[in-house]
Amino acid sequence: MRIAMIGTGYVGLVSGACLADFGHHVTCIDKDHAKVAALNAGEIPIYEPGLIDIVQSNVSQGRLSFSTGLSEAVNEADAVFLAVGTPSRRGDGHADLSYIYQATREIAVA
Repeated sequence: MRIAMIGTGYVGLVSGACLADFGHHVTCIDKDHAKVAALNAGEIPIYEPGLIDIVQSNVSQGRLSFSTGLSEAVNEADAVFLAVGTPSRRGDGHADLSYIYQATREIAVA
């Protein structure tokens, strides 16, 4: 299965790497060009035990890749996962879903 993972933070990167380790072809997408370049250079921006080995193994086997190009990854995907930030809103503590809404709008036109 081809999977597009929108977001390369703690949730997106770890989930994408694990899904790739299960044999799926995963493209992790992020708007941050510097972050994607670092990931493509083998730099892992977070610490999770064993993550670097899982990422390196699946990148080398062609099951995991990183991109800023949402359209191509989404159009080729069988499933799209949203793993973008949902920080607490100021004042009431509810989840700020603006990044989710923005990602869905971008997927809709992809």
